[in-house]
Amino acid sequence: MKIREYEATLSDSLHKLWVSGELHDFLHLTDDGARVEIIGGEIVVSPAAALRHNFIVSRIVQTLLRANDQRDEFRWTTDQGTGLTIAEALEEYIPDLVVLDEEVLDTANQTGENILTPDQIELVVEVTSRRNATNDRPRPSGSRTKSKWVSYARAGIPYYLLIDRDPKIARTILYSVPDGGVGAYLHSEEWEFGKTIHLPEPFDIDIDTSNWTTW
Repeated sequence: MKIREYEATLSDSLHKLWVSGELHDFLHLTDDGARVEIIGGEIVVSPAAALRHNFIVSRIVQTLLRANDQRDEFRWTTDQGTGLTIAEALEEYIPDLVVLDEEVLDTANQTGENILTPDQIELVVEVTSRRNATNDRPRPSGSRTKSKWVSYARAGIPYYLLIDRDPKIARTILYSVPDGGVGAYLHSEEWEFGKTIHLPEPFDIDIDTSNWTTW
């Protein structure tokens, strides 16, 4: 949901309040798992995700963990719930899931980082919900409206896996080849729910979607 417009005096910029973790308190939100993001210059508050949404995320995590256990050369791990700042665009997101190199995550932890940056991420995953789907999807060519798809491409994140649970769509799209200049991914591959997703190198894994459901 979007916060109703009202006048308020901020002690700092939205970007700095979000990075410091103070924006949640500024909005007087209860500690119920709500996500606070800045998308297109607007504060967007999303309720805690429902079980069927989280089911999909957990299955992706499990697939990656199995690959990590079974293949010595597999270096990828996951993170959920950590904020991602795209500072140049003043966009602040909390992705459903990110995939990054184990060493990168270990280093971030040891250096005391509280948020992630695009250069640390190899793949970002978003699962649409009824209220936020338009924020996750591509924008039409020439559109000035920001979306996560645009910002992820502009920031140069190599892969974006969009799982669209809209009953009219019910498919997964893997976007790749980001063009930072135009803010778009130049290549995509898609699978209907029930089909097996294949993530190419550097992952080279298959993801079963047979139990994924729409909203």
